[in-house]
Amino acid sequence: MMDLVSVIIPTFDRKEALLRAVRSCLEQSHAVHEVLVCDDGSTDGSREAILALDIAQVKWIGGERAGRPAVPRNRGINAATGHWLAFLDSDDAWVPEKLATQLKLMERSRCRASCSNAERIMPDQRSSGPYFTEKADRFGLRDLLYVNRVICSSAVVEREVMLETGGFPEAPEMRAIEDHAAWLRVTAHTELCYSPEPLVRYTDDAKNSIRKEDVPVSAQRERVLNDLLSWGGSTAFSMAQRSAIARALKHAREGTTPSRMERLFRW
Repeated sequence: MMDLVSVIIPTFDRKEALLRAVRSCLEQSHAVHEVLVCDDGSTDGSREAILALDIAQVKWIGGERAGRPAVPRNRGINAATGHWLAFLDSDDAWVPEKLATQLKLMERSRCRASCSNAERIMPDQRSSGPYFTEKADRFGLRDLLYVNRVICSSAVVEREVMLETGGFPEAPEMRAIEDHAAWLRVTAHTELCYSPEPLVRYTDDAKNSIRKEDVPVSAQRERVLNDLLSWGGSTAFSMAQRSAIARALKHAREGTTPSRMERLFRW
């Protein structure tokens, strides 16, 4: 049971891309336990296309239009039965060794969550290379305070951890930044081990992304950090971690960036 992986795919009117995403799950070298397609009110025939696959592992979870991916993702978290939850956006896809690589990485590192690099795919399907160029082996709270380093379609997390964190915040003001908020909550329970291999084909289509309506970066960061403090209160993090969160929140409110010494700060 410890190696069962439930894949959660939120979707809205992306039938062709959705089928590609589902196929990439079924082609994994580490067989998936289930693929939960969590709909957000699609009207383009996505449901019929998924049901036509007639594959027992692939399950359609319907829902009314919310306009926020947190809502269908959380529906998938609650319905999942695997030990691990793997998140995949419906316009992205995985390479065949994706899950096997990350599961082995978590076993070695004893982390309860992981993420990876991705190949950035432009709207014309042209590759522009890896999304990240930095070298790292894991991410903790400090690494995520100022920027989200976790590509959602690369994340694999123990289901128990996601349940303990409450999943993705669904408030309308958290739209498009709910994943950053979720990964910060995860760091209260575990670091995320990181694979520099591009294990995801990440579609970078700014024109059609919900992120095109983003507020300024400093305001986004302030919302994320306020969410973290309201969720964690005074008990989820150590005193040093709470101090780091407070410093990051101060920078966000002032619209400033941390000094080199603050970026190097470790507890």
